Order: sequence, then C-alpha cells, then structure tokens
Amino acid sequence: MRTYLDHLTVERGLAANTLSSYRRDLRRYLEYLDQVGIEELSAISEATVSSFLVRLREGDADHPPLSSTSAARTVVAVRGFHKFAVADGLAEVDPAGAVKPPTPAKRLPKALPLSDVEAILEAAGSPGTTLALRDRALLEMLYGTGARISEAVGLDVDDLDVGRTDADVGTVLLRGKGSKERIVPVGSYAREAVDAYLVRGRPELVAASTGATTGGALFLNARGGRLSRQSAWAVLQRAADRAGVTRDVSPHTLRHSFATHLLDGGADVRVVQELLGHASVTTTQVYTLVTVDSLREVFATAHPRARG
Repeated sequence: MRTYLDHLTVERGLAANTLSSYRRDLRRYLEYLDQVGIEELSAISEATVSSFLVRLREGDADHPPLSSTSAARTVVAVRGFHKFAVADGLAEVDPAGAVKPPTPAKRLPKALPLSDVEAILEAAGSPGTTLALRDRALLEMLYGTGARISEAVGLDVDDLDVGRTDADVGTVLLRGKGSKERIVPVGSYAREAVDAYLVRGRPELVAASTGATTGGALFLNARGGRLSRQSAWAVLQRAADRAGVTRDVSPHTLRHSFATHLLDGGADVRVVQELLGHASVTTTQVYTLVTVDSLREVFATAHPRARG
C-alpha cells in the first residue's frame, strides 16, 4: 500500500487531503482483509471486494454504515490499488476491476440568491477594520472567481493580475487539484476589494507579524501567517450570520453560486467548466439542472397556460 501511495504522490501529484482519504480508505480495506483471513494479493477475489462493499454499506461494530458517496470513494481507492498492483507486477489479476462503485444519489448544488451573496459580502466588509478589509477581499475573490477555498487561501500576491490587459477585468492564477493551474478573470468588485486590502489591510497584518513568515501569501491571519482553510471558513460563517442569511453557507456554496449565476446569465457550460477547473464537462453540467429548475418555476408562474 505504501508503494501505491508513493505513486499517487509522485506520479499523479494528488493533493494532501486526497491522499489522506486514500490512506484512510485503504487502511480500512486492509483491516477487512485481515478480518477474513486474507494475507496475499493472490487470494483476493471479486467476491472479496464485493463483500467489502457490502460491509461498507451495512457497517460493523467499529464503523457506521457509509453513504453511497463515501462507499463509492472507498471502492475507487481499492480499484486503483489493485490496478496499480497488476501494472507494477505485484499481482497477476485485478479482482476489483468488475466491482462497480454504488451510484450516489444526484444532489443538485445549492446556490444562494444574488441578494444573499451581496448581503454576505457587505457584512464581511463592515466595519472597515484591517481584518474586515481582508474578509471582504477573500469572499469577493471566492464568489468573483469560483475558486475553491484551498485555491483562495493558497494564493500569493504575485498570482494576481497575471497577463492583465483590461482596466476593469484582471486575472488571477489558481492552482487546483493535482497541481493543475488555470487563469481566471477577476471582475472590478473583487479587484477593488483586493486592492483596498493590499493598500490598507495587508501591510498592517505584516507589521503585526509575531515571527510568522508570510511567504508572499495574499490572505494573512492576525499574526501575519497564511490564512488557513478553517479560518477562511469561519470568515464566511461570521459574515453570513451578520447578514442574517439563514441558509447553510460554506465556501463551496459561493463556488456553486458563481457557476449557477453565470449559467443563468447565459454563459456557455464549457466556459464555466474552464473557470471552475473541472476536468470533465459532465461535472459542470449538474449546474444546468439548477437553471432548468429555475426556468420551470418562471414558466409555471408566468405562462398563462402552464397550469390546468
């Protein structure tokens, strides 16, 4: 298993969080193999892997039942492990190749109405303190670019306005999953918020540093170090509470809202795919279901013969 994880780290460049999930899933698989008395790869059959999937869904004394999504992720890790074992000459057959992960129930992304997004952004910038300038810039960047939270807190100052050619629309370099990079436009609202933070907020955070090294990080904490994902999440929660937004709000909610609002405004799904950094347009197309639902609601209320 260690060799496989090293392969994922070096050859495929998976993110630390993804590797942690693979490690946890494979550890559970090895525990199951130990429980059923299997010590060699050659002794694992398709029935073994299928029984493991059943155990995941049913749970046991040490583990609660997994949802179809979590079980599917674990099976994907197991399938990848066995495929690697065959390719690396550690096994002759792949017992997991025919075992299909359970199909997760399709859940539509939850997007916020524009009014809620605007209220959250306004609340983040009040009352204009150093940290409020940072918070407004962070949330404007999340909503204005559709960045993942890890991409936003991973930004350096030098990543801003890469190749800018227009006075109103700048760009930012985002580093996504698997170290893949993409350049995304940054609109005037986000640019103005970031500029205000860079001029009046970030220098004070650098000056207040308690020995932490910024390393060129864009978003800093109160001690001058790079802002963490957990702290960035808390920034959004506080802003939503102050704005009186009662819906469940997370950084990913702003990403969903970014995509949905673009499609509602007429953007092509493949353009949104590029902006979000999705490897496949299929991942992005789930947002089109949201816009279709919105069209249905408008049609049902506005068309004179929509209802009997």
